[in-house]
Amino acid sequence: MKDELYLGFDFSTQQVKVIAIDKRLNIVYEDGVKFDTDLPEFKTRGGVHVHEDNLTVTAPTVMWVKAMDLLLDKMKLANFSFKDVIALSGSGQQHGSVYWKQGACGVLKNLKPSLPLHEQLKDYFSIADSPIWMDSSTSAQCRHLEDTVGGAQILADITGSKAYERFTGNQIAKVYQCNRTAYEATERISLVSSFGASLFLGDYASIDESDGSGMNLMDLYRRVWSEQCLQACAPDLGKKLGQIVPSRQCVGFVSHYYVEAFGFSSECRVISFTGDNPASLAGMRLCDGDISVSLGTSDTLFLWLRDPKPALEGHIFVNPVQSTDYMALLCFKNGSLTRERIRDHCAEGSWDRFAEMLAQASPGNDGNIGIYFDVQEITPNTVGVHRFNSEDEKVSQFESAVEVRAVIEGQFLAKRVHAENLGYDIGSKSRVLATGGASMNKAILQVLADIFAAVVYVQDVANSACLGCAYRAKHALTEVPFSEVVRDAPEFVCAAKPNPDTFETYNKLAARYKHLEGLISIAKV
Repeated sequence: MKDELYLGFDFSTQQVKVIAIDKRLNIVYEDGVKFDTDLPEFKTRGGVHVHEDNLTVTAPTVMWVKAMDLLLDKMKLANFSFKDVIALSGSGQQHGSVYWKQGACGVLKNLKPSLPLHEQLKDYFSIADSPIWMDSSTSAQCRHLEDTVGGAQILADITGSKAYERFTGNQIAKVYQCNRTAYEATERISLVSSFGASLFLGDYASIDESDGSGMNLMDLYRRVWSEQCLQACAPDLGKKLGQIVPSRQCVGFVSHYYVEAFGFSSECRVISFTGDNPASLAGMRLCDGDISVSLGTSDTLFLWLRDPKPALEGHIFVNPVQSTDYMALLCFKNGSLTRERIRDHCAEGSWDRFAEMLAQASPGNDGNIGIYFDVQEITPNTVGVHRFNSEDEKVSQFESAVEVRAVIEGQFLAKRVHAENLGYDIGSKSRVLATGGASMNKAILQVLADIFAAVVYVQDVANSACLGCAYRAKHALTEVPFSEVVRDAPEFVCAAKPNPDTFETYNKLAARYKHLEGLISIAKV
């Protein structure tokens, strides 16, 4: 007897991916279709089309459908056992939107197994090119939304984020204002995630709470659309969006198309699809109070929160695996490239030498603080390199060892300060899960452990969104907490433990960093 299987799909920016796990959480199948190389006829670059204004960024909606056709065909050729799939879920790049033309639902409900999906659906999108998260052409719509509700902080209090250009509500407002005919011809608006679920369901799938909270449209605490926000964006928008459902809800069974064309069981359940960031939280198996730090070209933080504090920075979403809780997301543009610049300048381009120099300067760096924004930062919205001595006086340069420690401490102090601003509790016995290139450097991770006063663990989590959705598919069929479902997954490896002697040092340094960063931000206004 073959094992029961669970599928996780991810409609990401550059490809559609799938992971299959068995009931013991082993990955038994993994594959993908890359838009640029596998579907060259759409002429995308990095999976997208950047328009002449360099602000408008879209992706051909039917490309995503055709990619799913190719992916399922690849699985079929590999003799994947579709009949053993008990449940599936998925994720999509957050903030992107899909516009279904009037009559599309009837086509979804009557898909012909003898024809590919893309041939049957290609004429049923009222907007052929979907706005995606990279689009930054909606500044006017953002200002209008904030002004309508009473300001940026009030909007954050309602929806979890101030108005962001890439967020879906503002994208929809632009479609309504600039392409009203298409808007009026639209029967349903999906997120990329609920669009993916709709393909499998053979019907319009509802938007889930977690991805829905990344739209500037959902009341974060009541888990319903904010009428005030809907009306500020476009008429009849609530009807076009449909209802919001919990992220672990079963929205139905796979349609007859998949049963007949690929051999799925008619009892295979479709679990709500969600955004790629919430799905990554599941893939990294965060628990209550945990924080994940991804150290890459951009550094990102995921936080599991119970009592969030929406602010004019970062984003608060509904937690995808525990609907009574929340998750926060912070992104910092100045990540690995900034670290590498200091390495090249001070440590002869050697990470080993960098680690040695990091150890030469004591924790707290004798009160010296460095703030390194080589490029325009997101959090806060400013740029420039600033060095301060122990008296908070600006200095032009540090000695090399001080500079090395300053860049690492400065980056992690920023993450701690802004995490605390959103409700993170230092000293809550939480774990820090580190991923990305710099998570291989034990000296850097020791500073992370000390500043967050938490044990740092590492794990190579490839395709975390995809894997997270496979986990979510299994979790949705149980009544137990998510942590119980994933407890048999591979263990995290302890990489660094906090030195208790540094706790007060970094408490004081964090307070000073917050003050100094605030002064810099004010000076740039």
